[in-house]
Amino acid sequence: MFDRYLVDVSSVVFIHPWCFLLLPIPLIIYRLIPAYRTKQAAIKVPFFDTLVDALGEKPTEGASQLTPQWWQRVILLISWLLVVAALAKPTVLGEPQVRERLGRDVMVVLDLSGSMAEPDFTTPNGQKNTRLAAAKQVLADFAETRKGDRLGLILFGDAAFIQTPFTSDLTAWLALLEQTDVAMAGQSTHLGDAIGLAIKVFDQSYYSDANNSEPREKVVIVLTDGNDTGSFVEPIDASKVAAAKGVRIHTIAMGDPTTVGEQALDMDTIEKIASVTGGKAFEALNHEELVVAYQTIGELEPQLYESTTYRAKHSVHHYLIMIVVALYLLAFCMVCLRRWLQNSIVSKREATSLKQSERQEGACDV
Repeated sequence: MFDRYLVDVSSVVFIHPWCFLLLPIPLIIYRLIPAYRTKQAAIKVPFFDTLVDALGEKPTEGASQLTPQWWQRVILLISWLLVVAALAKPTVLGEPQVRERLGRDVMVVLDLSGSMAEPDFTTPNGQKNTRLAAAKQVLADFAETRKGDRLGLILFGDAAFIQTPFTSDLTAWLALLEQTDVAMAGQSTHLGDAIGLAIKVFDQSYYSDANNSEPREKVVIVLTDGNDTGSFVEPIDASKVAAAKGVRIHTIAMGDPTTVGEQALDMDTIEKIASVTGGKAFEALNHEELVVAYQTIGELEPQLYESTTYRAKHSVHHYLIMIVVALYLLAFCMVCLRRWLQNSIVSKREATSLKQSERQEGACDV
């Protein structure tokens, strides 16, 4: 329970270490400057020697040097060491803290229409894989390279919905990506609505992070295998709004639409969405092209992550001064107590002597 009160000596640094050069000053003063001698009142008489012989007293000097007690010397020595240490300003370094600067928000917009279940993608091992499974695998590899970015995930089919809001927790993002399945958002492809939802999420994120003075870059990566089939907002119109709000969209058209009964993939619309917003369009007909597409996007959107490590500093010099004050108060109390005891003893002796004198005078009167 006392661990939080313990300080690691290695974490203590002195801001002004040159102050320790002042340590020998008391010794130099003691050697070079004469000690202070108190003056005492004296009576000058012409028969001094006769008076001294009659009283039997030894003559003393007219000035005397005060001699401190041993405990006073110890308190003076400790106080001087503490004062010099306080002047050096000892500082305790806290635990290392990591300050991260996130530079980009990346929203992944994933198509979950029925055609994403088509097993026309071949893995590097030669096994057949569905379009969605291939997309998940490549997205997982892509997410591992986005250290410092906040990732979000929007799924769309008959409608678009947010699967994952912006987060820097890549483990949680990958877990929610793995939970996606074909047709969980419907069978059709409402691409325009998905882009519109992504723009809305960026706006909400901006207002929630209004205190952040450093705006993040906004990037959308759209992965789809079909053209728009009835969005409330046309994909081209949604991309123009995105461009006006500073959102850059990269589009990836995957698979071969001729293998299913849906309408042919409209590459003109896919390319125009990317060009209007300053992004780039890709066509991935196999696993290798899909990997190349995400690698190229990674090069176009390099990491803006910055991490700095610092240790908080807490000065403790005032505690040393508090100890000095406490020592002097202790010394003052000890001197006062000693003087009070001496006065009490003297008073008792005088009272005893007075009583004895009174008894003797009473006896004489009798």
